[in-house]
Amino acid sequence: MSSPRSSRLTGFYRLGVLERRRRLRELAGLPAEGFAAVDPGALSLDVADGMIENVIGVYALPFAVAVNFVVDGIETLIPMAIEEPSVVAASSNAARMARPHGFVTTLTAPVMIGQIQITNVADVVAGASALRAAGPELLAEARRLVPRLADRGGGPVAIDVRTLTAAGPDGGVLVVHLHVDCRDAMGANLVNTLCEALADRTAAIAGGRAGLRILSNLTDGRTVTVRCSIDDALLASEDAAGPEVRKAIAAASRFAELDPYRAATHNKGIMNGVDAVLVATGQDWRAVEAGAHAFASLGGKYGPLAVWRERPTGDGLDGELVMPLAVGTVGGALHVHPGARLALELAGAHTADRLAALCGAAGLATNLAALRALATEGIQRGHMALHARGLARAAGATGDLVDRVAAELAATGDVKADRAREVFARLAGAPMLKETP
Repeated sequence: MSSPRSSRLTGFYRLGVLERRRRLRELAGLPAEGFAAVDPGALSLDVADGMIENVIGVYALPFAVAVNFVVDGIETLIPMAIEEPSVVAASSNAARMARPHGFVTTLTAPVMIGQIQITNVADVVAGASALRAAGPELLAEARRLVPRLADRGGGPVAIDVRTLTAAGPDGGVLVVHLHVDCRDAMGANLVNTLCEALADRTAAIAGGRAGLRILSNLTDGRTVTVRCSIDDALLASEDAAGPEVRKAIAAASRFAELDPYRAATHNKGIMNGVDAVLVATGQDWRAVEAGAHAFASLGGKYGPLAVWRERPTGDGLDGELVMPLAVGTVGGALHVHPGARLALELAGAHTADRLAALCGAAGLATNLAALRALATEGIQRGHMALHARGLARAAGATGDLVDRVAAELAATGDVKADRAREVFARLAGAPMLKETP
């Protein structure tokens, strides 16, 4: 699929679902039946039963697109699957602010780490030395196990050795790291297979016993860096001027750098965007979460994955996100999950690098949106406006009544289920529905 003519879709959220689909089909060049992959029942019970164990049904999440994104100069639609209100709207709004300069990404090679633990090593110094000397031979053996991947420019690229404990009652512990360029695969199964194949050989060389042999989800050799720059004029809100918002966001970033309690929530805002894209595209979002938070702690203190600084020229804000992102566009659930395939098609993410870039851009966008909200009207205002819409629907409102009920709830600040039923009953001219005890 070619990139959309423009991801700037003004008023997209006001359209009905069918009209949104029509617009996206035109932009993305999808066939008329393109969205059948995310219709109810698209993931059949038979297919679901083949994906995991003990299946009893299929659990659905809202599937949406964030708009306005320009990533590395390409107009991009960002697919998201998430239950939390405001994430899609907030990221779309942040992407609108970033449009003049866009999101610019840099990626390292898609290298995963496999770990082979070696225990009961009588002499860890001699064992580590022997492993390093045998490194080229071990690496060549590993590459012979994956000839097709090596032919595509990937495969095992390096081996290193770390000492975990120098000595103990049963000897010391070494760990061998096998670095594997996985190309467009996430690579978990591939790396695990290679570690298992090499485990006994490495243990024998070290004079110890093979322990665990499995990949690490701290993929600090497979990272994405995303940068964006926001002009003061676009940071301004109804209640605050651009320079005021810029200073407040930079101060909030420094707060996260100083305090791990704040950094955890700061990073949660980043993962709101990242995880929504990962879920939509059928990725192992738990692995990315684990790697992200471990990466945030590498310096010995938990810190923010993204930082924001005032421009030296004093007329805008610069943001930078750096995080590990192990994703794939081949293998995994992608072969069987129709929604994941549609998401990749909508995003134009045909390589793992492109998908990682989009995930990172979504994360930096949701971080910006959260910090701007905190710096201006507060985070609850946007959340409660969307919560009011949910309550209006739960009360029975449909069509334009959803907006009317939600607007009255938000205006009064009484955003509660019983109040929603009262407002809906009055506006609809119907008797109020009593909640069943």
